[in-house]
Amino acid sequence: MRADTRDIEYMREALELARKGEYSTSPNPAVGCVIVKDDEIIGRGFHHLAGENHAEIEAIRDAGDRTKMATAYVTLEPCSHQGRTGPCVEALISAGISRVVYACGDPNPKVSGTGHRTLCDAGIDVLSGVCEMEALELNQGFIKRMAKGQPYVRLKMAMSLDGAMAMASGESKWITGEAARSDGQRLRALSCGVMTGIGTVLADDPLLNVREKMLQMRGREVTRIILDTQLRCPSSARLFTVGGKVLIFCGKSFELKRRKKLAGLAEIESVEEVSGAMDLELVLDRCASHGLNNILIEAGPILTRQFIQRKLFDELTIYIAPKIIGTEGRRAFQVPSPDRLSEVYDLKLKKLSSLGNDMVATLVPDI
Repeated sequence: MRADTRDIEYMREALELARKGEYSTSPNPAVGCVIVKDDEIIGRGFHHLAGENHAEIEAIRDAGDRTKMATAYVTLEPCSHQGRTGPCVEALISAGISRVVYACGDPNPKVSGTGHRTLCDAGIDVLSGVCEMEALELNQGFIKRMAKGQPYVRLKMAMSLDGAMAMASGESKWITGEAARSDGQRLRALSCGVMTGIGTVLADDPLLNVREKMLQMRGREVTRIILDTQLRCPSSARLFTVGGKVLIFCGKSFELKRRKKLAGLAEIESVEEVSGAMDLELVLDRCASHGLNNILIEAGPILTRQFIQRKLFDELTIYIAPKIIGTEGRRAFQVPSPDRLSEVYDLKLKKLSSLGNDMVATLVPDI
């Protein structure tokens, strides 16, 4: 069975609903659902917050007693397991839904394929893959964590037109304009965690929280993640003064003797060091074990360089201000130059747009 234009239209409606939860559902995926009968949408729903009703349940409740022989359009394969809420496949079956169309499969081992099979076994017509690419992109962090055991990693940088992230003195507030900085807040809100290095904490004392109140996070706070090999983070750091969890990764040799000063302020985990530097792959594995789907890295040139050199990022977002700082400015990219052009770091331009007087470029590795 192939999708027709109406299937695509209704699935896009479900995707729009899913996006209403993209800031709040972590560690769960953002999911939307519409229920259609006689070519009329009779129920709409989306997942608001982890632990609350899934999209299918919301849509069924919205439709009331009209669900028999209706079609449900869902952006993710309906779940078939008992978690903090009940299995959605059972709710769809009980509601008398006769056809289910979903956009992409759920890579969660508790679900993957079993939701589809359960619906088929109940005599329900099932169609998958409608608007699949849009649905995959919406939940790319959740999907990567489930499939590969690591979060989706986005590097964020702000620089001048000539590639400087700060003046020679270190002054950098503000290279970009208000619209670009507001969009940076949006990226934070989309993320489960915001990561930086101890150098940034000591130099800038950032909050690393989401300050834009217009973003619908529904009480969810991002996790602040600090890479601090020698556990130098001061207990007076401002990031401890706002809500949400703080997670600090340190080297094994520094964990015991310095962690007492941060007791009650942060979770501290020690990781192995490789050539004197923290094992970033292990850090990302640990982040995934904390249920973090998407990590936004807002760091100085050293940590940024390490992620680029080790090819441990999925996306790079660069805010570019139409300013020329000059040769004395501090370079945003401090990656060693290879010997040959064939060895340079290749990226693909995914999107280029303007924000106020600035530009924003979104790039992905050219694999």
